[in-house]
Amino acid sequence: MDLEKGLPPEPQPQWKPWPERVAEAAAEPVAAGPVSLTKDAPEPAPRAEGCLVVALRLPVRIVVLVLVVPVRIVWDALVVCARFVYDRALRPVGRALGWVWRGIAAVLAFVGKLLFVWPWVALWRYVLKPVGLGLLWLVRLLVVVPAVWAYRRVLTPVGHGLVWLGRMLVVVPARWLYARLLTPVGHGLAWLARGVWWVVRGIGLGFWWVLRGIGIVVGTLLRWIFVVPAVALWRWVLAPVGRAVAFVAGEIGDAFGHAWRVAGHISRAVWHFLCRLLKLIFVEPGRWVYRHLFTPVGHVLRDALWRPAGRAVRAVGHVARAALGSVRESAREARADFRRLLFGTSREKLPVTEGPGARREPAGGEARTLDKKVRREMSPPKRG
Repeated sequence: MDLEKGLPPEPQPQWKPWPERVAEAAAEPVAAGPVSLTKDAPEPAPRAEGCLVVALRLPVRIVVLVLVVPVRIVWDALVVCARFVYDRALRPVGRALGWVWRGIAAVLAFVGKLLFVWPWVALWRYVLKPVGLGLLWLVRLLVVVPAVWAYRRVLTPVGHGLVWLGRMLVVVPARWLYARLLTPVGHGLAWLARGVWWVVRGIGLGFWWVLRGIGIVVGTLLRWIFVVPAVALWRWVLAPVGRAVAFVAGEIGDAFGHAWRVAGHISRAVWHFLCRLLKLIFVEPGRWVYRHLFTPVGHVLRDALWRPAGRAVRAVGHVARAALGSVRESAREARADFRRLLFGTSREKLPVTEGPGARREPAGGEARTLDKKVRREMSPPKRG
């Protein structure tokens, strides 16, 4: 058939009887071919693309780009919003919850240690461990020491005697029986088994040759019925269809990747244009109004109104403080005159605070001028 001509020739194995084949297969080592992993291996040449590939690729990429651009714009907006929400809301909330959780965990750990760990540690250290050590010492004294003495003084001699008795009663008769009876019988059985083996081997070889002929016929029929049509179907139908599907899927995948990257540039340009447009519509007019209207008006108001008003307020404050000072001084003098009018003046010296850090006025003619003036003012007028 024509299909048979397109298939590679099948190597004909050298058939041998099955015992020899098994022995040869067990004796032959399995040798793997060398695999070259060096970097100096030549790279495969790029595959040439035909006009059909280029003609199919361009419309696919255009259609995919049109479909992907809105998705990429929305995706970039969602990414920016999600990043803003994460940076401004989720991360601080997470940090606060982390601090709260660490505090709660520290408190729970301390309470857990106080309620569950430390009581058991104290129970083990001060109750169970001493009691266990005492019980171990008691068990050693009452059980281990007597058992060791019984093993050394009683069981060891009895065991040696039993071993000698068993050797004389069992081992020596069994050895004589094996040497005088079982060995000749075993040799005879081995010779008989060897003869049976050669007979069975001859029968097996006969069956092997029969089965070999049947296997060759059945294998040839199965090969022509199943293998040759399946290979032809794979080579001339499934493989081309699979390559076409893989090519189309690869081109669609490459188109999606290329469209996603191009859509990223388009999305960046669109958002940049929108930001510039919003800046020109809202930010720049506000900045211009602030710089050319509000700032000069503010400077005029500051120089013509606020600063003179501030100076006037400060001057009024100084005048008011001076007036209040003069009023307080006048009131103080009036109270002093009224006190002198009612109670008169006393010639007794004012009390001086005693102590290591007290400040004293000099006495006699060394008094200060202010003190002399005060005493002169407070002294009664001389009578003529």
